[in-house]
Amino acid sequence: MALRNAVLAALLEGEASGYDLSKRFDASVANFWMATPQQLYKELDRMESQGLIEARVVQQERRPNKRLYSLTGAGQQALHDFTAEPPRPTAIRDELLVKVQAVDGGDATAVRTAIAERLESARAKLARYDQDRTRLLAGRTEEQFLAGSDRIGPYLTLMRGRAFETENILWAERALSILEQRASLPA
Repeated sequence: MALRNAVLAALLEGEASGYDLSKRFDASVANFWMATPQQLYKELDRMESQGLIEARVVQQERRPNKRLYSLTGAGQQALHDFTAEPPRPTAIRDELLVKVQAVDGGDATAVRTAIAERLESARAKLARYDQDRTRLLAGRTEEQFLAGSDRIGPYLTLMRGRAFETENILWAERALSILEQRASLPA
């Protein structure tokens, strides 16, 4: 999937500046797509030149002018075409898992430390996703939200991010337990 498609999807929420889109990426699509601000701005320029988005300049006092981007008809069609294509199979490339695979011949202490760091990262992400869920639901039950919301995509991807981090937590806790048990066995 190209960054372009993630930007098109993010613009479904409405007109946004590059800064706003960067924040949207951090808050909503970071659980499945990562992009640096530099990558994002470069892609916005490319998409504008391709006619997928358009920008309008907003004059600001005491601050630089900002450009607000929105989808064009061509951008909406490109997003429609993208969603109609079958997705590629998910491929996992995780350096930590290669280290875990090699733990028996490597530095077990360093591997345990790396797993512990992954565990803390997953806990932090899950806490952020839980805050996002609370904000998105705004006091409603999930059923009320789904029945009354114009858009459900952000909620569905948030659910996937929560499930992914929950599984990361369960795996890391179990892996650490096994590695600690192995470390305490007599040689």
